Amino acid sequence: MFFWLVTFLMISDSVSSLEYKLHWEVPPANASTTFNDWASNKRFQVGDIIRFKYKKDSVMQVTMEGYKQCNSSHPRFYSNTGKTGFMFDHSVPYYFISGTSGHCEKGQKMIIEVISNDRTTTSSAPPATMVVWFCFFSFTLYLVA
Repeated sequence: MFFWLVTFLMISDSVSSLEYKLHWEVPPANASTTFNDWASNKRFQVGDIIRFKYKKDSVMQVTMEGYKQCNSSHPRFYSNTGKTGFMFDHSVPYYFISGTSGHCEKGQKMIIEVISNDRTTTSSAPPATMVVWFCFFSFTLYLVA
């Protein structure tokens, strides 16, 4: 049982990801901001998840060329479920477009820059691994004594 507690604490200390929610729709013609403006104000990291919410539409991950040309013929990822979760597994730019005809050309597209995971906790509490080692040595001393 102690082993599982140690394993859980070590894993929970090292896993840190965020979830972002986005209403995915064609922006109004007079919109002053774009999806790229929204994405550029975030710090996406490997392991983070973006959740697209939409109606009568789709979301596609495409290549840079597919993004530039609004070409939906060869997506790397496609979903039209209305609620799509996408986890970032590499630190690269991700290109998303709408798969609905004409939507990408009207601005329903986005680039997300993902960086390697360097999120740190700002807590003043000792790291879980340190607590685990302290408990382990305390338990060992208890058995020896």
